[in-house]
Amino acid sequence: MTPTFSSIKSWAIEDRPREKMTLHGRKSLSNAELLAIVLGSGSRSESAVSLAKRILHSSQNNLHELAKLSLKDLQKFKGVGPTKAINITAALELGCRRQASAPATRPQIVSSQKAYDNIAPYLLDLAHEECWILILDRANRLLKTTKISEGGLEGTLIGTKKLFKRVLAEERASSIILAHNHPSGNPQASKEDIQLTKRIKEAGKILEIRVWDHIIVAGNTYTSFMDEGYMDSL
Repeated sequence: MTPTFSSIKSWAIEDRPREKMTLHGRKSLSNAELLAIVLGSGSRSESAVSLAKRILHSSQNNLHELAKLSLKDLQKFKGVGPTKAINITAALELGCRRQASAPATRPQIVSSQKAYDNIAPYLLDLAHEECWILILDRANRLLKTTKISEGGLEGTLIGTKKLFKRVLAEERASSIILAHNHPSGNPQASKEDIQLTKRIKEAGKILEIRVWDHIIVAGNTYTSFMDEGYMDSL
């Protein structure tokens, strides 16, 4: 016997995502149920929750992988049109920005893990390379996070002057941490990465701006030049 489609409206009230959130709070919902709320509706043959589960399954139930899908990718799923694709992308981007937004008190960057935690939201889901810097005061508290270049590190060699112009614009700037991503997922530093870091470190000495570290973000892992001992040898 062919199973019949059951819409969310036919479910018990406590099992419907919106009602469940109202009754038990947002933490009680699964990722699929939260995504179903973002979708708003399913299709004639599938509930919003079922559609959400199918979308998540295609991304290994990993929100970081889901965030890498373009609007066109999302619209390949039956039941997802331009509006739903935009809703999903906007919700994921809002979550990313929330994670990246500065807290009420400026964090103190005292380790490579702290540096990674603060820069990763800007770099995790990119399909191209970007170079950013964390600008710190004398107490290693974060003053500003800013993008320096996009499309590869080669452009940063030209933009060293621009990099330090942005640093010096912060009156309390004392040091910086470089960061860029490897979309390939390989966190290992290349010869170009090391040469670039050396050039920027040398320029920083002249301007009395210390370059503490260079973080390479590769998904949920990273390489720290400081931890690897590169910074002492440059």
